[in-house]
Amino acid sequence: MADKVQFELVSPERLLMSEEADMVVVPGADGDFGVLAEHSPVISVVRAGTITVFTGNDVSERIFVAGGFAEVTADRCTVLAEQAEPVGDIDRPAVESQLAGLRDDLSAASEADRPGIEAQVEVAEAKLNALDDRIY
Repeated sequence: MADKVQFELVSPERLLMSEEADMVVVPGADGDFGVLAEHSPVISVVRAGTITVFTGNDVSERIFVAGGFAEVTADRCTVLAEQAEPVGDIDRPAVESQLAGLRDDLSAASEADRPGIEAQVEVAEAKLNALDDRIY
């Protein structure tokens, strides 16, 4: 039995990461789920949040994703992300400024424009939560 899972993170532009991991935690639409070797096959929507990659018991990578899809097999976890960036690269002041602007836009938005702006607010809030997340 394999003791590692092959993790691949792909954005629309390119392959961002491909490495073996002991565990990967993915922000699924119905909650976070952990992927180990020999995992049952799953396809899931990925919500805005943090993918956490473990090597042994240590976190080796934390990557913010703005949504997408995950496909899990017994030996592989592939995430097709709409956007992705290492949590350490997120600029808190820039995100806070963006969020303030989006909230202003939301208060003046038409009903037709609200869903798109609300989705952007959700992503910005998830980025800030990723910076504050110290669970692992």
